[in-house]
Amino acid sequence: MATPKNQYQPQIVFHPGKTLAEKLDELSMGPKEFAIRTVKPEKTIIAILKGDSSITPEMAVQFENVLKIPAHFWLNMQRNYDEFIAREKQKNFLKESFAWAKKFPFADMVKKGWVSKKNSNEEKTAELLSFFGISSHTAWENYYLNQQLKVAFRISLAHTKEPYAISAWLRKGELQARELPSKNYDEKKFKDALPEIKSLMAKHPDNFFKKLQEICMEAGVKVVHTPCIKNAPINGCTRWLNDTPLIQLSGRYKRNDGFWFTFFHETGHILLHGKKDVFLENIEYSEKDKIKEKEADEFAIKWTLSKEEEEEILEYIKNNNFTITEKDIIKFAHKFNTHPAIIIGRLQHKNLLPYSIGRKFFKPVELE
Repeated sequence: MATPKNQYQPQIVFHPGKTLAEKLDELSMGPKEFAIRTVKPEKTIIAILKGDSSITPEMAVQFENVLKIPAHFWLNMQRNYDEFIAREKQKNFLKESFAWAKKFPFADMVKKGWVSKKNSNEEKTAELLSFFGISSHTAWENYYLNQQLKVAFRISLAHTKEPYAISAWLRKGELQARELPSKNYDEKKFKDALPEIKSLMAKHPDNFFKKLQEICMEAGVKVVHTPCIKNAPINGCTRWLNDTPLIQLSGRYKRNDGFWFTFFHETGHILLHGKKDVFLENIEYSEKDKIKEKEADEFAIKWTLSKEEEEEILEYIKNNNFTITEKDIIKFAHKFNTHPAIIIGRLQHKNLLPYSIGRKFFKPVELE
């Protein structure tokens, strides 16, 4: 979208009709005679001389025969003029998009390295249009709000609280996904990989995210980390880019229990629901989609700490005067192949364990 560096942009370019008029004046040849010599209607020649019509390749060759000026000279002049006019129109488009551009958290996007720092409104607007790969704010509205390309983006952000920031977060995820190598999606391979991913969750090594990406990539699933951006406090999103499922995670709460629950929640959407669905927080879902959200939650519960496993822990607590030690939690974590933080987080969520207990088990998720 932005003009390439070191590319010369002239202040003004004249229509080739001006040069043609000067040449005809030099030859003392009027437009009527020139029209007869080139076998063109006189009104067409007059329109070119006024700058109201373009010189076509066919005309350029005919002009060459009459004026002894190479056809490519006229075509180059016409091309340069057309580009100049197009860029002038683009400047107007940019001005019309200033108000649109101001609605994005541009400073935060710069801070995260998503866009380059710019000073003027024109530069900021051009940078945002380039980031989204669109030509104007109208194109953004058609894509993200009006859903005119449903095959690519099947959800409208029109009813979200912050459609501008959310769209930037989503777009960054797409750009990150493009940088990852592609493999054909294999549903069976992805399902078969879930126990390995669960073990990765239980161990949570320092390089867990890289390992997670690699495991999922083998099954044709792309996983990216996109940090939260101002006004878009999102945990995750699931969608399909053509035939490739994409899981986009923010690591919003920077804790391993929340991260893994979100991952398995998004995985549930991929395995339980269709390619036409896009799941994202802060969207006004239909009743049907709310059911799908609940199904994804149940899928995440199954793979982090199932209801049966939770019941066993609760029964143990009940039989031990409603107490449980850190040693007990570690024992259950090993038995169920999960992480102690998952158990502690679940019990705290149900107000069965004080928030002062087990803090050391929560692992920070710092992926930025």
